[in-house]
Parts: sequence; structure tokens; C-alpha cells
Amino acid sequence: MLVDSHCHLDRLKLDKFDGDLDAVLELARSRGVGRFLCVGISLENVDRVVDIAGRHEDVVCSVGVHPLDVDSGLADVDKLLELAQKPKVVALGETGLDYYYSTDTREIQQQSFTAHLQAAGRARLPVIVHTRDARDDTIRLIREHGDPEHAGVLHCFTESWEMAKAALDLNYYISLSGIVTFKNAGELRDVAQKLPLDRLLVETDSPYLAPIPYRGKPNIPAYVREVAEFIAELRGIPYEQLAEITTENFHRLFKRAA
Repeated sequence: MLVDSHCHLDRLKLDKFDGDLDAVLELARSRGVGRFLCVGISLENVDRVVDIAGRHEDVVCSVGVHPLDVDSGLADVDKLLELAQKPKVVALGETGLDYYYSTDTREIQQQSFTAHLQAAGRARLPVIVHTRDARDDTIRLIREHGDPEHAGVLHCFTESWEMAKAALDLNYYISLSGIVTFKNAGELRDVAQKLPLDRLLVETDSPYLAPIPYRGKPNIPAYVREVAEFIAELRGIPYEQLAEITTENFHRLFKRAA
């Protein structure tokens, strides 16, 4: 079995599936994908991701506020603890820092990220972290406010091996998306080869970042297989072994999903 550890099922482009999310999930299942984590990005889509998880036995969800969505509404620690009690919620996030698209909101991003880290420690849940052009602050806030016993994952990782190593030292996992298949992703492939296998996850981040050979097209959870096959070949191990290891890692990190 393979797990898509990060997808936005409420945002998938369903035109080719007659608007039917079930058809998208069934295609993924037919390719060996047996579990999906539908990730929340704002207070506005909490109900949608919880509803999707509730209607599908093999879907779990997370709740949180993405760093690029902080303007739409923040959640303090108490609010996040309340949201964490919703059915099938296995993590908080995605949260984190993004200075690439927005530098004006650095302070409020850090405030939001800190709240997620603190709430996750109290709820004993992992945190799903988005980070871009914010390496030092991301690691600093995790170190200052995170709980190593209930750490999390740097999702859709695109940073350096140095940052990956710092996150691993804080008990975090690293999740790789279709970006690792891109021709210009040499540094990321180096990271993919160095990562301890017991800290590796795979994802689509669909509907974004479709892997080769689908790059430029809407991404769907079925394409996590291309990500896993590419990494397995890169690491020189059988695909089945990589699928088994990353699935075990998923359930070790997201204990409520198990």
C-alpha cells in the first residue's frame, strides 16, 4: 500500500471526472494508494476537509492555517485545540512560514506558526509544516516551541540538506512531492538520496506540482505512485519496499491515522 501523505481533496480539479471526487480516489486506489491525508489550509475550509474525511473510510484530515492564508483569519492555541477534536483529524496544519510570496506578514506568520506548534504539543499531534525562503526562522521556531515527542513533517520539501538535517535532529520527517522528478531539482534529489528511509514520506500536494510526465497538468492523488517510483529508482531499492517503508512511516507519525 502507498499513502498520499498530503493532498488537498477539496481543491482538486474534477472536470475530467465529471465532478466526482469518488472517481479520483478510486483511480488512486487502483494504483495501490490506500490512504489519503486531506490537508486543511484555513479556518474557512475546516468543515470541507472534515466532511471529505468523514465520507471516505481511507481519508483522514488535518486542520490549520497556511502561512499565505493568515489574512483570512487566525486560530489561537485554544481554537486549534478545539479543531483538533473534530472527527478524523490526525494533525495540525498546514502551517509554517513563507517569505517567498509574502514578506509583509512575517510577524503574523510567526505568530500563527507558534500557536500551531504549541497547540500540537498540548494535543499530542504532529504538525504539517510549509516552509519557503524561511529556513532559519522555521527551524528556530520549531526548536523553541515544538514538542520533539510529537514533532511533524516538513512537507513538499524543496530546501537544502542542511535544513533537512536540522529538521531530522528535531525528530521531524521529510515529505517529497513531484518536484523531485523535475529536471532542475538536482539539489533536492541529493537530499532524497541522503534522507534516512525511516523519516521519508511521499505526497502529491495535489492539485499542484504534478510529477513528470504530468508536469503542467492538474495533479491528482494517483500520481503519488510516480513520486514513489522515482525515489525508489533514485535510491536503488524496489518500489514495493519504498511503498511499505513510507506507509509505515506515515502511521508512525500520524498515530491517530493508525
